[in-house]
Formats: sequence, C-alpha cells, structure tokens
Amino acid sequence: MKPARSAGHDRQGRREELLLNEELMRRVREEAQARLERVVALMEAGVQVLDPTTVYLDDSVTVGKGTLLLPGTVLRGKTVIGENCEIGPNTMIRDCTVGDNVTVNASQLNESVVEDDVKIGPFAYIRPHCHVGKGVKVGDFVELKNSRIGAGTKISHLTYVGDSDVGSGVNFGCGTVTVNYDGTTKFRTTIGDGAFIGCNTNLVAPVRVGDGAYTAAGSTITEDVPDDSLAIARSMQVVKKQWAAKRRKR
Repeated sequence: MKPARSAGHDRQGRREELLLNEELMRRVREEAQARLERVVALMEAGVQVLDPTTVYLDDSVTVGKGTLLLPGTVLRGKTVIGENCEIGPNTMIRDCTVGDNVTVNASQLNESVVEDDVKIGPFAYIRPHCHVGKGVKVGDFVELKNSRIGAGTKISHLTYVGDSDVGSGVNFGCGTVTVNYDGTTKFRTTIGDGAFIGCNTNLVAPVRVGDGAYTAAGSTITEDVPDDSLAIARSMQVVKKQWAAKRRKR
C-alpha cells in the first residue's frame, strides 16, 4: 500500500493533468470556432467552400468572389486570391498574390506572384520570389525558384526552373533542369520568347537560349544558343545490327 502522502500527490497530479487537458481542449474549441467563423464570412462574401471544416486560413487572407476552396486548402500570411479561382484539394499558399481564374491543385506556393488564368499542379512546388505570367501552365512535379515565367509558357511535368528569366510562349519538355549552382555560386538562365526546350535538357548556367531557339532532347547546353537556332549536345547513337541475336547464340 502506498503511503497517504504519496497517494495525495498522485491525486493532485491527476487533477492538474485534467485541468491542463481541459484548458487545451478549450483552446482547441475556440480556435476551431474562430476558423469556422472566418470561413463562413468568406462564404457570405461569395466564396464557395466545399467543406468548411477542412479549410484553414489566417485573418490576413483575402479571397475573391466566385472562388472555390476545396478540402485541405491552407491559406497563410498575407495571401490574396483573386476571383473565380479553384484552390485545392490539399494545397498550401503562403504570402502569395494570385490572380483571377487560377487553378491550384494539390500544390504549395510561397512568397510569389501568380497572374490570371494560370494552371498549377498537381504536385507543383513554387518557392519564394517567383513571378508566374498570365496563362502559364505549371504541371505535375514541377519546381520553380526565384524565377520569372513569361505569359503562355508551358512547364508541364518533371522540371526544375531555378534562378531563371523565361520569356513568353516557351515550351519545356519533360525532365528539363536549369543547372544553377556550382557548389559556391548561383547563376541565372535566360530563355527567350518562343523557345522550345527538348526533353531531358540540362541548361548549365550562366547560359542563354535565344528567341525561337530549340534544344534537342537529351542535350546538356553549356554555351549560348542564338535566336532561331537548334542546339544538339549529346552522344551519337551507334547501332550494331544483329548484335543481340549473336549474343543469344553463345
């Protein structure tokens, strides 16, 4: 049997634990209520929210009329969302300005500007100090960092664009990488209007691809490409006819 003093201490400890849990639950309820009130205020102002219990936003966030917020949307800081957008599901936007008619699906955006009619995601990551122009497509598994993307450019999938100035109407093939860091210094890549970047191109900065220029798929570009030119920088293919058949006969 425990001494009376020890049992008393146990009871006191349990009371303190219960009080602590009650205080914690009170704060949880208050925060949930405040969050719901913020969401309801947006709905009253013309914002559509599919499930108010699954949307999280700070007091400083602004959302335009006609925008749809899907479950799992988190809007933080001084984020401003325009009208008639679709945000979510499972999207976090922090300290960004987003224009009208923008779609952001299952992606994260931080400290950047997104103009009208942009489509982002799913699974895109926009890091700080990006400016995404009107009508741009930022597709799945695309990462942008400290870059300006011109109007109408398409970065559809599996691409890294960092420390870059990209013109309008550029097309990025799958697997493009701007190689911006040499282990000591970050360098910029410049891509002109209407350029076409072939699949699996490495652009080793500092480098410029001119207006209307093409890079061949699989190239590693280390020198500037003039306007309207084609750059090819890859190993030559060698075909050994009947090699496989001879090997199987061994």
